[in-house]
Amino acid sequence: MGMSVPQCLGQLHIRKGVVGLATGAGFIYLLYKAIKAGIKCQPPLCTTSPICIARECTGPGERALPQEAPAPEASSVGGPKGLAIERERHGRDSGELRRLLNSLECKQDEYAKSMILHSITRCVYLLEAEASACTTDDIALVGSMLDDKDNSVKIQALNTLKAFSGIRKFRLKVQEHSIKVLELISSIWDSELHIAGLRLLNNLPLPDYVHPQLRRVMPALMEILQSDYILAQVQAIRLLSYLAQKYDLLYDILNCQVHANFLNLFQSTQPGSLLFEVLVFAERLSEGRNSPHYRAVKWHYNEQSLHEALFGDESRLADRLLALVIHPEEEVQIQACKVIVSLQCSQDVGVRPSVCQPSRSYFNSGE
Repeated sequence: MGMSVPQCLGQLHIRKGVVGLATGAGFIYLLYKAIKAGIKCQPPLCTTSPICIARECTGPGERALPQEAPAPEASSVGGPKGLAIERERHGRDSGELRRLLNSLECKQDEYAKSMILHSITRCVYLLEAEASACTTDDIALVGSMLDDKDNSVKIQALNTLKAFSGIRKFRLKVQEHSIKVLELISSIWDSELHIAGLRLLNNLPLPDYVHPQLRRVMPALMEILQSDYILAQVQAIRLLSYLAQKYDLLYDILNCQVHANFLNLFQSTQPGSLLFEVLVFAERLSEGRNSPHYRAVKWHYNEQSLHEALFGDESRLADRLLALVIHPEEEVQIQACKVIVSLQCSQDVGVRPSVCQPSRSYFNSGE
């Protein structure tokens, strides 16, 4: 009491300054806590375990460098340091992939084998030079994991084989496992295994000697296509579309039994990615059955066959296609038009066979 107005204002100014300092100090403290927490979120201590992917440890008990850090020069005490991928970029072999493959040869439990295979897959994609230096024996070793009793090991082995299949010199060796992969897909009902196996097969040219096995697994592929797992469905339909272009497999596909609601795959409510692949499949089937070689034989189909669902007298495919012409996704619209044109060619081919050409001549990809 008894203070003048200027004194009161000065006192208030001092108090605001103190509050501001306190607030600023609180903010700085919170920032410090956040930075400290971030520093603590480092990768786990490196051990001799192969689970540490594409990294080099500086020594026992030391942490691996974060991926953003550049590879430092070699240390005279601790040896080479830094990421394996950075070392390869500078022309140095990290040896990481070789160590992982060697550890896979040792007796491991299912979890360890699964993690080793996952690490090998990462290394094959990241360390191109080291992956190219592998041998066909390494591919055979990975392929032997397909016989493991644990599905997770099988799945990781399939992923690793797919990674190796991207290297030209290993494609034929990986291809040797095609029949085994088809056997796994048809005998084990596991969506993740289906996805991994089908991705591998879609990444390989399938030789003619695999065709007998393909005929045997056709019902399983059709079941996967009609499942409720989108990723597996997309991979299955891609493989079937590829096989539909093989004349000796076309009848086996068309005569394969399907569910009564098969045309639900053509509903506009389906994901666009699946719809597009299903329409490509339908177009290839339509073109295949219109070919002179196929029409030269009088084929007979069972009542629940894919042929009857798509092209039979009672089929409602045309209605589904008309609804897809106004689909929100342009590639679905265009592909639906291609199938419509192909079906029209099928009707005209008996009267004016010289007029009907493949649908590509009516709708090109740029239209």
